[in-house]
Amino acid sequence: MPLRKTTMMIGVLLVILTACSSQSTAEKMYEHLEEAVVLENDFADQQQPLVELEKQEKELYNQIISLGMEEFDQVKKLSQEALNLIDKRADRLATEKESIEAAKAEFDKVDSLIEDLDEEKVRTAAEDMAATMDERYSAYQDLNKAYSSALEQDRKLYEMLQNKELKEQELRDQIDSINASYDQVISANQAFNEKTEKYNQLKQKFYELAELNVEYEKQGESNSKEEDSETKDEKETEQPADSEKSN
Repeated sequence: MPLRKTTMMIGVLLVILTACSSQSTAEKMYEHLEEAVVLENDFADQQQPLVELEKQEKELYNQIISLGMEEFDQVKKLSQEALNLIDKRADRLATEKESIEAAKAEFDKVDSLIEDLDEEKVRTAAEDMAATMDERYSAYQDLNKAYSSALEQDRKLYEMLQNKELKEQELRDQIDSINASYDQVISANQAFNEKTEKYNQLKQKFYELAELNVEYEKQGESNSKEEDSETKDEKETEQPADSEKSN
């Protein structure tokens, strides 16, 4: 801690003791914060598989559209394959959510420690960090809800395609509904990534103010990609929290 050189020895001792107390609390917080990062590993691990499943499903969709309903047997077969992929995406989404919820539960353990931080600037930084994590979690809930809704719209499409009497207008209307759903996913995903980036910055600031000797280690970044508005949109890769390595 920076001290005035004119401070009396007793004052220096008190400040040092206070700093040690804050440091100990900060170190306890560090353990919970970084364990939360570990618990988000499953969340991070779902991102690329989800993207791959989306690509596979989109390829099936393009094949179906190129065939047309005059080749109904093949359309029905491919649409069933797409439904199977949607089930796999739903499973990945469930694993993702479990990971986020476990990480949030671990993170919440720092709440009772924040008030034990003696230095106001450190405590304020911790409060800002915690508030942002709450916002990030809320943003994830919105994202999960939006993506779940989009999956159901996808599912409805492929169930419709198994009906030989499907009307072209019904198909167009459903595709419009799907694209609208994925617009919401993209917006929610952007909000989640913004909160994640802000949280990572505030966590680093907290560590610096608490004078924790940690090495900043970047764990992941969001992967945005262009969307195909003529068919169905794809979900952007979500951004995990960064990890810090104690030295």
